[in-house]
Amino acid sequence: MTSIVPTESARTGPARTGSAGAGSPETASAKPGAGSAAVRTSGGPQDGPARTAPAPLAPRAGLLPSLAAVYRAQLSRARVARIPLLFVATFQSVGIMVLMRGVVDGGSEARAVVAGSSVLVVAFVALNLLAQYFGQLRAGGGLDHYATLPVPPAAVVLGAAGAYASFTVPGTIVTAVAGSALFGLPMTHLWVLVAVIPLAGAALSGLGAALGLLAPRQELATLLGQLGMSAALLLGVLPAERLPGPVGWARDLLPSTYGVEALSRSFDARPDWPVVALDLAVCAAVGVLSLAVATWAYRRAAVR
Repeated sequence: MTSIVPTESARTGPARTGSAGAGSPETASAKPGAGSAAVRTSGGPQDGPARTAPAPLAPRAGLLPSLAAVYRAQLSRARVARIPLLFVATFQSVGIMVLMRGVVDGGSEARAVVAGSSVLVVAFVALNLLAQYFGQLRAGGGLDHYATLPVPPAAVVLGAAGAYASFTVPGTIVTAVAGSALFGLPMTHLWVLVAVIPLAGAALSGLGAALGLLAPRQELATLLGQLGMSAALLLGVLPAERLPGPVGWARDLLPSTYGVEALSRSFDARPDWPVVALDLAVCAAVGVLSLAVATWAYRRAAVR
């Protein structure tokens, strides 16, 4: 029997049917992976283009992991950029002890000079340099970078303060050993530096960070850091009994004073350990307070 359907129509009919069905919703939904990147809010193409749901934000990082990350980053940066300045701080403290050797022979005055010169290394790095760092960070817009990270503000302040305080360990030990040899002081209880360095470093770092973050200009932050280091030099190295009354009161307000007192008493043949522990406890309390103020100053500077 002869077919009355044209040959070309019989060939092209199914293809046309398939091409017309390719754009149908049934065919699109049958394709694997279709709609996996977008969440459709309508049932068909006539309702408009597909809209994507916003991706959930990553959870906020914890304090300890953030603190460890900031600490490692700041310590790595300090090793590269701060080694010459640490040498200057150590050389400066040793030079002060050499000059004072011609004025002070021994006794309580020699202990005060050695203890004050040792803590001065901490003040030079943790107070002076940290004030300059945060002042530069604020002036250059670096706080905007930290503000976008999902880390607590306390982690930024504590990480930077801990790195700068840790960086002072070699210079402080060298200064204390050199001063003890220069003035003939016993080195039996120099292990007190294990507590003095972190506690005095925390107190001075918090003060330096607060000065750098609260200063309205970078130059003013540098000036405040220099003034703080000068106060640590004059009020920490000079014996307390030789200072006038009002200056002695200012010495009691300096965060590093209690670390100096604790280290100075450790040079005695029989140190009064309860008094040493009390000085360290006061230094720790001042450190917590100064770091809390620095954290508040960081929040205040980051939102402006």
